[in-house]
Amino acid sequence: MLKSLYTWTLTLAARPSAAWWLAIIAFLESSIFLVPADVLLMPMILSRPHRAWRYALLATVFSVLGGIAGWFIGRFAFESIAKPVLAFYGKLDTFEHLSASVDYKTILLLLITSGLAHLPPIKVVTILAGVVNVSLGTFVASAVITRGGRFLLIAWLLHRYGEAIRDFIEKRLGLLSALAAAALIGLYGLYKLMH
Repeated sequence: MLKSLYTWTLTLAARPSAAWWLAIIAFLESSIFLVPADVLLMPMILSRPHRAWRYALLATVFSVLGGIAGWFIGRFAFESIAKPVLAFYGKLDTFEHLSASVDYKTILLLLITSGLAHLPPIKVVTILAGVVNVSLGTFVASAVITRGGRFLLIAWLLHRYGEAIRDFIEKRLGLLSALAAAALIGLYGLYKLMH
């Protein structure tokens, strides 16, 4: 199922309505959809490099709005909406494990790692942030910084290096983002040890 969703999402980049689809996918990815907006963003930027920043901004805005929707789902509709969605994607166990073992500071760290590297998946963290009632202002600020940072980095790399960097992004950006997230976790752990 994931492969067909990925392929379908990729085909949307060639349509005249691609920008609308990018907004929809970025919104849904942050709350209920499995395929990341990057899949659509990259071919759109490669086909129209002069619109790279516009597309990155569009993805950021709608990803943040989708995250806010996920926060509200977690806060006010967990049983009726979030639980069935998480169960459908096989993420309910991950969610329940996280919700049983996190505090406010850990949620903020997860917002950073999921925003940058999809670790854990962004939809899990947005819903979790609503369930544990993370301040909506803090949530939005972290989403803008991390999601915007990710999409703007992709836009910059593709605008500067074009098709030559695409393979690198598809194969290694996740790893680099994960390493950056691990470094942040390590810094946080070091800070906790020193205080």
